Amino acid sequence: MDLNKGNIKKIILIIAIAILIFYGINNFDIVLEVLGNGISLCFPFILGCAIAFIINIPMSKIEKLFFKKAKSKKAKKIARPAAIVITLIILIAIIVGAMFIIIPEIGVTIKSIVNQIPAAWDKFIVWLEGTPLNGTFLEKYEKEIENVWNNMSDTVIPILKSGAMGVLNTGIGVVSGVVSGVANFVIAFIFSIYILMQKEKLGSQFKRMMLAFMPSERVEKVISILSLTNSTFASFITGQCLEACILGTMFIIAMTILKIPYALLIGILIAFTALIPIVGAFIGCVVGAFLIVIVSPVKALIFIILFLILQQIEGNLIYPHVVGNSVGLPSIWVLVAVTVGGGIMGITGMIIFIPVFSVAYALIREYVRGKEKEKTAMAALALKNCESDKDEEGQEDLENKNEEQ
Repeated sequence: MDLNKGNIKKIILIIAIAILIFYGINNFDIVLEVLGNGISLCFPFILGCAIAFIINIPMSKIEKLFFKKAKSKKAKKIARPAAIVITLIILIAIIVGAMFIIIPEIGVTIKSIVNQIPAAWDKFIVWLEGTPLNGTFLEKYEKEIENVWNNMSDTVIPILKSGAMGVLNTGIGVVSGVVSGVANFVIAFIFSIYILMQKEKLGSQFKRMMLAFMPSERVEKVISILSLTNSTFASFITGQCLEACILGTMFIIAMTILKIPYALLIGILIAFTALIPIVGAFIGCVVGAFLIVIVSPVKALIFIILFLILQQIEGNLIYPHVVGNSVGLPSIWVLVAVTVGGGIMGITGMIIFIPVFSVAYALIREYVRGKEKEKTAMAALALKNCESDKDEEGQEDLENKNEEQ
């Protein structure tokens, strides 16, 4: 074998990769710890990329709508910051508007619960007097109850002391976690703004970096895949938001017609929780049923039946068609993606796996179509060659007959 310089480099690279894989398998715990620390350090920047991606969807449409015809340098310079500001204002307005609707309704609900506590307590006392747990029962077993209580106090007080220390430590941990989370979000948000302001420049630098280490044909292939991934994820988020709005509106209209209380509050709540694919609306159902049962258990039962009906319509008709069509994924594969993603990564997997499946589906479809075209072209060429051979044979036979005559 001719061991030239290129082959030696490849062999050394393969050996180095094999050594790293062997070391990683033998020290899997250390590798996981290093990866965990690396992800923790990079988390604000990963979150910033996610925020930038989400904001970029409406920002790009706003930029095209209002600033597409900007010609002067000054207008082009302020187009991107203006589009970002308008997008943030719209998003904040939606969140604040939802809060203005939800918070007063929650206040009314809490007030209703507090007002019903005395009546519920009186009913409990009446029930207690009609059971064996009445005054005679308590007087009869007063001594035994006192002994049990003393024994419990001797056991429970040390547990409460240790529990108090645990609560204190947990409280400190929660406070530090909240502070850390806020700091990470601020860093991520600032990083996302930088990405949005310079996304074209960053894309150009990324392409130049790939061209420095990869063949141009492979770079173009990678860029096409990344472009497909970007458009698929953007379409998925748009379709998911549209589907959530449709489902929330359906609940508001249906609950209003059936005169079920808290129609607006529960409809908005279900719309927000429905951003989690397929199963998200169940969270809104549990909260909604809890709120309604305080007012009327019968209407809570009606709400649950209504939810099951609308959930079947949403899960089998609306969601696969709205989200499936937006990402170019057939309905059956949407259900498969949600099931597989939920089994592997929970709620996060449900959100991520639909666009991932869509990208894989599009790439496989493109590959299969390419192969079909190749085979069709080869078959056509073979048929053409066969017909050409037959024509040549026919011409030869004709020439032979002419010679014989």
